[in-house]
Amino acid sequence: MKIGLAQINTIVGDLRGNAEKILHGYRELVAAGAELVLTPELAVAGYPPRDLLFKSRFVADNEASLRRLAAEIGEVPALIGFVEKNSAERGRHFYNAAAWCEQGEVRHIVRKCLLPTYDVFDEDRYFEPARETGLVTWKGVRIGITICEDVWNHPSVPTRRHYEVDPVGQLAAAGVDLVLNLSASPWHSGKKHLREHLLAEVATRCGCPLVYCNLVGGNDELIFDGHSKVMAADGTLLAGLKGFSEELRVVDTAASAADIDPRYDQDDLADIHDALVLGLRDYAHKSGFRSALIGLSGGIDSAVVAALAKEAFGPENVIGVSLPSAISSQHSRDDARILAENLGIRFETLPIAGIVEAAGGALKDIFAGTALGVAEENIQARARGLLLMAVSNKFGALLLTTGNKSEVAVGYCTLYGDMAGGLAVISDLPKMQVYALARYINRAGEVIPENTITKPPSAELRPDQKDEDSLPPYPVLDDILRLYVEEGKVSDEIIAAGFDEQTVRDIVRKVDLNEYKRKQAAPGLKITPLAFGVGRRIPIVQKYVS
Repeated sequence: MKIGLAQINTIVGDLRGNAEKILHGYRELVAAGAELVLTPELAVAGYPPRDLLFKSRFVADNEASLRRLAAEIGEVPALIGFVEKNSAERGRHFYNAAAWCEQGEVRHIVRKCLLPTYDVFDEDRYFEPARETGLVTWKGVRIGITICEDVWNHPSVPTRRHYEVDPVGQLAAAGVDLVLNLSASPWHSGKKHLREHLLAEVATRCGCPLVYCNLVGGNDELIFDGHSKVMAADGTLLAGLKGFSEELRVVDTAASAADIDPRYDQDDLADIHDALVLGLRDYAHKSGFRSALIGLSGGIDSAVVAALAKEAFGPENVIGVSLPSAISSQHSRDDARILAENLGIRFETLPIAGIVEAAGGALKDIFAGTALGVAEENIQARARGLLLMAVSNKFGALLLTTGNKSEVAVGYCTLYGDMAGGLAVISDLPKMQVYALARYINRAGEVIPENTITKPPSAELRPDQKDEDSLPPYPVLDDILRLYVEEGKVSDEIIAAGFDEQTVRDIVRKVDLNEYKRKQAAPGLKITPLAFGVGRRIPIVQKYVS
């Protein structure tokens, strides 16, 4: 069968725009020979709609949009994801559903069985689960219809224990000829190949081809990568669509040769780069921003963020601002200027020495008799935040924060200073990956100055300051943070893995003490299995010593 995959980029709540995109994709795919068209999960509403579902008219409006769409569907069926109202007296108010539309009407509705409620997902808050998966017979073909998580009930997936229902087992027992999956599966590093393995297992278990259509685009902190695919009955990859961009493609499930886009198999670092560019672009554009603003320190983090912004916005829409203090090194000022020239972005210099001096004068009496310390150092960061927010307000540019995951984890950042901004672009990227991404950005020639990459990292808030004055070397820090933050290990387990005890306990203490800062941080783009944000809900006020 020739299946049309509409790998589209929807906007949460844009019912009219999403419907237009679905209909355009449908018509293009039918014209290209599709016999059936598949859209992503909740394509009408956008994913995840979250508490928009509780607005009095949202679900009714989304159902009305679906009916208008169905009226435009001809003899080639379309399977369209939408939110269905639950008319029963008990249970959650809504279903995560898919409508089989054909000949101007909705012929069948299939509901999602497995509702993820972990990490960034909270579907049990909104949806009632179906007890059995959908099965539609069309032109003699028995088609099993699943929605995203329905195919993630597998022994290799830790979340399997969450569910009592096994939709894939139901389809295998029913003897289906084809499995379809509408998906909105957020991306993180390494997930593409995990999905491929999982879907291959589903195809072999059911003994038939599987067609998987995934959402693409950025919605808030989540990045959806596309990478839609078709698995043959023996589990081999029959077709793979490109990642991080929209694509309409017709795939024949009976084809003998694989149809795999070159970008489907690009390496993980390229995926990270493309994911961050997509997430940044969509966060800004879907929110109404057309330009970006970055404070350029001459360091590696702001350089990487600026390079990503140039890709997302175009160089003509990016402003880089150097904000030197009295102790900023000349090489940092030079590196910031050279970076801006290499990127072709607007570059401005706004010295902060006068503001810092004025603040010191205002605080002179109340600080009398105390030693110079972090409070005085942070005046510099907050002076920079003050000026950057003023420029952001004046020109309507989205201010991007530049803190990486390693720094954010241990609180090596200043509230209302370098944390000021609308989006934390690399807040889920550990420091060593920042360096790797900088090298990737320079793969075709120097964009980020070599001196920026090779010099010792420093916040430059006091003379001759180095990050390693306060932190262990970043390779060590990143390993400890991975074990503690992402894998949930306690101190004793990390120490047993070979790390210095004093270092581990100091880092764990810093992570725990700085939860309050992270709760006030700008939203960050998720690229690891566990990011700071909605997927990690540690109390600020807590006394568990780990």
